Amino acid sequence: MARALINVPKTAKRGEVIEIRTLISHPMETGYRPGPNGRLLPRNIVTSFTCRFNETEVFRTELHPALSANPYLVFSMRAEASGVLTMTWTGDEGFSQTETATIEVT
Repeated sequence: MARALINVPKTAKRGEVIEIRTLISHPMETGYRPGPNGRLLPRNIVTSFTCRFNETEVFRTELHPALSANPYLVFSMRAEASGVLTMTWTGDEGFSQTETATIEVT
């Protein structure tokens, strides 16, 4: 399992735009680099990231081999209600990781 870091404010005022930062530890092997034996290393990348807030999708992106290891993503959303952010990374070789963060809106 990869290590994920998520930075979300614990509280926000209704209507406030908040910034969400995520970082996941992943090698992001492109499939273009030769290994020690001279053969190409198999591709192993995170291919997509999705963020849902109370089951409603608020952000989605597709990732490609040109992205560096340990993808760092930053995006914003408007806080209208308290709830749970569910973030899911998926990738090659059956990789999937889901993390959650809670925000309270006053």
